[in-house]
Amino acid sequence: MFGKKNKNQYHNYIIVSEKETGANHFHLSHNKLLIFSAIGILVISVTLFISADTITNILYKTKIKELKSNYEFLTETLVDLQSQLEDVSSQVKDIEQKDDAIRTYAGLPQIDKEIRELGVGGSESKTLSFSGISNDFTDRISDIELNVDALSRKVKLELSSYNSLADKVVKYSENLKVIPSIRPVKEGYLGSGYGYRDDPFTDKVRFHYGQDFAVNTGTKIYAPADGKVKFASNQGGYGKVIKIDHGNGFRTIYAHLSKIKVKHGSTVKRGDLIGLSGNSGRSAGPHLHYEVHQYGAPQNPLDYFFSGYLK
Repeated sequence: MFGKKNKNQYHNYIIVSEKETGANHFHLSHNKLLIFSAIGILVISVTLFISADTITNILYKTKIKELKSNYEFLTETLVDLQSQLEDVSSQVKDIEQKDDAIRTYAGLPQIDKEIRELGVGGSESKTLSFSGISNDFTDRISDIELNVDALSRKVKLELSSYNSLADKVVKYSENLKVIPSIRPVKEGYLGSGYGYRDDPFTDKVRFHYGQDFAVNTGTKIYAPADGKVKFASNQGGYGKVIKIDHGNGFRTIYAHLSKIKVKHGSTVKRGDLIGLSGNSGRSAGPHLHYEVHQYGAPQNPLDYFFSGYLK
């Protein structure tokens, strides 16, 4: 194919086919050639633009779909992790309560609250990259990381504590039998507690040395530990009262009874029936007044209600 520009600004073109003997020839003016060229360029440009826009939209939608799927997966994962953390936290809390109970039972000092919060050991802090993930996710992931680290420290502390407790419990198993570690009644609910309160008869603030149990008259009362009955009779405002010496400095008192089932000098075992609750003495209603003393000093009975943790 070749062209030739003539004087009238026309371009002559001859198209020769290899398969045909003849030749096609035509001519275009210079202006028409420019117009056709411009139209061709415009069509090509528009086609390329539309194609690029279409491809971009397809890629964009694909990316959005992928991100949405990832977002949903991350959301479900975070919710699941948070649920697992809450479950583990609950279990650690239960372990801490059992640890406190056994320490009281074994005569060991309690773990300081600040130490328990900090725990021991722990893994080295890691900085993760969350580029492309929303701040909401990074914050939640960071919180989970901190919670996992805190739980890890607490678990290590409790494991260390249990190791020392196991040795102590085995060594002093006989002595543990004399520590008052069960509720003296199996029913009812807690009334006035250990500490200062308004006296129901004088309305003056007085210290209450025991724990009251609101129970019906005739409710069975059980010995919280092995021991020997040191008193079983009437005593002024206490009404019918029982006092048991458990050894190792522990003594318990049961007041306002309706009936006493043991005698002075009797030997009792943990869980033995010793009396029935009532409303005798200086009492505002049927209940059991229960006290725990160690070496003559009154203790909060609630610190010794942990038999449920020792099954």
